[in-house]
Amino acid sequence: MPILQHDLFPFTHYEYGEAYYGSYRGMRYRIAREPLKNVRYDPPEERKNGKLVVSIWKEPLAYNKTPADQIHHTEFDFTEEAFLKIADFLNQYWEQHRQDWPQSENYGFRES
Repeated sequence: MPILQHDLFPFTHYEYGEAYYGSYRGMRYRIAREPLKNVRYDPPEERKNGKLVVSIWKEPLAYNKTPADQIHHTEFDFTEEAFLKIADFLNQYWEQHRQDWPQSENYGFRES
């Protein structure tokens, strides 16, 4: 089953300055507003001053234990419209880099 949009928490989660961490079949990822700060109660036009950054790296290490040069970052506008494209982006990235992810029987799939 691919990454689904509703798995990524709602857009308002990121307005509070909280990051979301997930993993999918050997690929780890982090989604966060940068700069990472609570903008939920800022005026709407000021909330847009920032980016949603999707960071992707290989298992097994956590984000803060992975060397910076091994993490791929992609920026999106800090809007709900851009946020709604992130699940598709993550699935496409996983597929395009399929050979990079650690393969394991634990993921419940087989190479075809």
